[in-house]
Order: sequence, then structure tokens, then C-alpha cells
Amino acid sequence: MDLKITTLESNHDKKSFSCGYSMLDNYIQKQAKQDIKRDLSACFVLENEQSHLVLGYYTLSANSISRGDFPISISKKLPKSYQDLPTILLGRLAIDEKYKGNGFGELILLDALNRCVQISKNLGTLAVVVDPIDSKAEKFYYKYGFILIPGTGKMFIPIKTIEDSI
Repeated sequence: MDLKITTLESNHDKKSFSCGYSMLDNYIQKQAKQDIKRDLSACFVLENEQSHLVLGYYTLSANSISRGDFPISISKKLPKSYQDLPTILLGRLAIDEKYKGNGFGELILLDALNRCVQISKNLGTLAVVVDPIDSKAEKFYYKYGFILIPGTGKMFIPIKTIEDSI
């Protein structure tokens, strides 16, 4: 099976996508194309190149986080005039249950982080932010260096950290 990560297109087979979370299944099946058309997010899919079957996906969008939510070790280094700090939201990341355990989650996460580094070269952004759906997702992101933002349930990884690990 030849795999490829590409932007979501109308020829992608997403009808049978099932990751175990109805909210994420419904998003790729019913809402993702609308969000793309409205410029609310970009959606990238891991596809089987021959069948265009969607094995996994993630979304990216512009975001900001309140200065007060970031650890003081980061926010103290930034100008006080910035009350909201620019970030990229990795809003959704999911792998079809039939393909879990093959390293595809890591594959698309690393693709997303690399893409965020490239974006940051042309657009000021401090970090990538995620909002884990549950404790299992939180553990997944923690393994890749994401840091919990106290009191929010969100996690972040500085762009600098990603660059240093590439």
C-alpha cells in the first residue's frame, strides 16, 4: 500500500472512516470540506494512493493563546504589549481504527509539526497548540514534547523546540 499525505480533496474516500470518536468521524465525513471552503481550517489526509481511502487526518488553523496561560518561563521573555500570543492550532488528529498500531499517528503528527515549522518561517507563531480529546491523547502528545497549559486542558510545543528536534 502506497501512502501519501495531501490536502483533503473531493476524490478522497472518507465515508467509512472510523477512529472510535464520533465527533472526529463526523468532522472528516461531513464538516471538513465546509471548513476548508470557509477558510476556517486546512485539512490534511493520510491516504492510500491507489484507492484514495482516508486512513487518518489532521487539521491546522490560526490561533492565539492568552499570555497569562503560558508558563512564565516563556511569557517573561516576550514584550508585555502582546496579550495574546500567536500559535497554530492542531485542531484534530485521528487515525482510522483499522490502521491504528502502525505508527500512522506519529507519521501525521510529525508531518503536521514540520508543516507548522514551515508556516512559521512566513508567519509569526510561537507554538503549536492541541486540545487533547482524552487522557490517552494527552499521553500521546506528551511523548512528543507537548507541555500542558495549566487550567486549560490544552497543550503546546514551542516552534523552537520542534526546529531543534528536526
